[in-house]
Amino acid sequence: MRIATWNVNSITARIPRVLAWLESTGTDVLCVQETKCSAEQFPADELRELGYESAVHATGRWNGVALISRVGLEDVVTGLPGGPGYEGTEEPRAISATCGPVRVWSVYVPNGREVDHAHYTYKLQWLAALKEAAAADAAGARPFAVLGDFNVAPVDEDVWDPSLFEGATHVTPAERAALAALRETGLSDVMPRPLKYDRPYTFWDYRQLAFPKNRGMRIDLVYGNEPFAAAVKDSYVDREERKGKGASDHAPVVVDLDV
Repeated sequence: MRIATWNVNSITARIPRVLAWLESTGTDVLCVQETKCSAEQFPADELRELGYESAVHATGRWNGVALISRVGLEDVVTGLPGGPGYEGTEEPRAISATCGPVRVWSVYVPNGREVDHAHYTYKLQWLAALKEAAAADAAGARPFAVLGDFNVAPVDEDVWDPSLFEGATHVTPAERAALAALRETGLSDVMPRPLKYDRPYTFWDYRQLAFPKNRGMRIDLVYGNEPFAAAVKDSYVDREERKGKGASDHAPVVVDLDV
């Protein structure tokens, strides 16, 4: 079974690439973040023609998450149970479902913006709610994983130059502690192998030739419980999909399971 996570940075803009990628890779389940569309605008028909069902939690031009599966979508839950809102609004940042033998979450963790911003507090609250919501599945006997854009680099080695991020979000002790608390529920970081260079970054800014210079970050993560981690045969970052005209600024993270 092949599962992947990909912040597509607009599914409607990226759908030709997504369809081609699904077909060429044979991915069974794709966790999508930053759909940037409403549920009605989501290209479910195009995906259905390729043999995939879709479950979508999206409300407009910002945020949005989805699950795309050709092995079933059951017990779908939209939203983060017990999760906080921002400025009085619940944002579409989490969706979960059972896909064949595996239970998965697709999450798009708030960015945080700046350390002294209300969005940063919201980010920490959101991660704490994710920990509580995922705890039961994480401790269970069924393969389970939380996949997505966490907007946190777990360690300094996950940033191309940590000195440039001092005092900024994505690398603060509080954000990393929130990830550690999530792992303590019974989840582990499924580390992808790099296909080039010595660190598997997943995001490169569009500006200043960040991708050709490999000035990236590893912020798209796969956190699996013990049954999930034990079934992992391979994991990698598909850097090729970050290349070329019309690419997202994130690359897919792929996990192959023996389940």
